[in-house]
Amino acid sequence: MALIEAMIIVADNLHVIQPAIAKAVQTLDPAPIRELALRCIQAGAQALDINSGPLSKMPQERMRFLVESVQTVTDLPLILDTTNATAMAAGLEACRGRATINGFSLEPAKIERMLPLARQFDADIIGYLLGANSQVPVEADEMMAVAVALFEQYTQAGLDPARLIIDPVIAPLSWQEGARHNQAVLKVIAGLPDLLGTPVRTIAGLSNLATGRLPLERKITLEQTFLPMLAAAGLDMVLTNVLHAPTLQTARLCDQLLGDRIFA
Repeated sequence: MALIEAMIIVADNLHVIQPAIAKAVQTLDPAPIRELALRCIQAGAQALDINSGPLSKMPQERMRFLVESVQTVTDLPLILDTTNATAMAAGLEACRGRATINGFSLEPAKIERMLPLARQFDADIIGYLLGANSQVPVEADEMMAVAVALFEQYTQAGLDPARLIIDPVIAPLSWQEGARHNQAVLKVIAGLPDLLGTPVRTIAGLSNLATGRLPLERKITLEQTFLPMLAAAGLDMVLTNVLHAPTLQTARLCDQLLGDRIFA
């Protein structure tokens, strides 16, 4: 069996849901954004997800501001996370290197708005395994059917399969079918290359696993438990809170145990 390559650790900390970041975006103050980006880098992030939210006001200016603020302190790869296509285009224009669009699904609006941007900017793009009605499939065979339909939409748009990154969507364990869905996620990650007939990269949002009012220690324990399962299934990129130091340590150990480097 081929050895699994190291997972890329993507920080999901730069999110406007955080009051300090939301205020910084409203006032166009780069200092809190730079500070948080540097903390993520020091913690071990290898890429940064910039989640701006929908940016209903001043979308172009604010997305450019976010990208440029982060790029003053790092050249790490950026993933731009917004449902606002106008903001996405502005962010892609501001990126010095090739960015990743986060993302699209079978929802018609996402296909119509995001896939043309992937072609225009020669960007990688994340595709979510969600139904056209935004519902999360529970069983592995349902998820596989969505993956095939998503891949067809992507390739019919004339885009390179090598630039697609599939997100099977980790569900919160608080959902009624959350645990069963996440077991299916592992099967899907492992089975996608055979299903689609081509290598395909995968990403998963580990932070989704333990949302809600759980104690921090409990959240971290759940992350540390599920992450090795994702790594063994062949996950390429993990989107996580990189300030959870024990989770990052687990990610590093997964790479050592599954990779070809000498363990010491």
